[in-house]
Amino acid sequence: MALAELELERELNPVDMIEHVAAHNKWEFERSTEDEISLSVAGVWTDYNVSLSWMQDFEALHLACAFDMKVPPSRILETTRLLSLINEQLLIGHFDIWANEGSVMFRQTLMLNGGAIPTGEQLECLLMSALDASERYYQAFQFVVWAGNTAEKSLDAALFETRGNA
Repeated sequence: MALAELELERELNPVDMIEHVAAHNKWEFERSTEDEISLSVAGVWTDYNVSLSWMQDFEALHLACAFDMKVPPSRILETTRLLSLINEQLLIGHFDIWANEGSVMFRQTLMLNGGAIPTGEQLECLLMSALDASERYYQAFQFVVWAGNTAEKSLDAALFETRGNA
């Protein structure tokens, strides 16, 4: 029997731990099923809807972080170019366009194979990396979708950092 064929009983559902992280951070949340939770997190630029799903068959905790932005069909191509430029810069996770709804979201997955139990720090890092990436690039999406700018100009404008004091 291969090690991969051993079925380990998981003592703790990772979504239970996410619920504790959400409560600790005073984020609004709703537990729709035993394996799913939705969080509402206020950001600087917008509010973020974060959904986490435990996929037992894959032993994976999937995160999707969406914000209120619908990409009109006329801006899909340029938004896709922007996604590509942004995703090149990301170490973990990636941005996608949910084709059916035209909404932008950040997604990533935490693999917990072999019965691994995530730490609170890992779960908080999973959540914070999604929120940080969404906050960092939100304006670039706004510039492409609503201002009609190119992906390159939008990304440059969003990542512009000022130095010093006036």
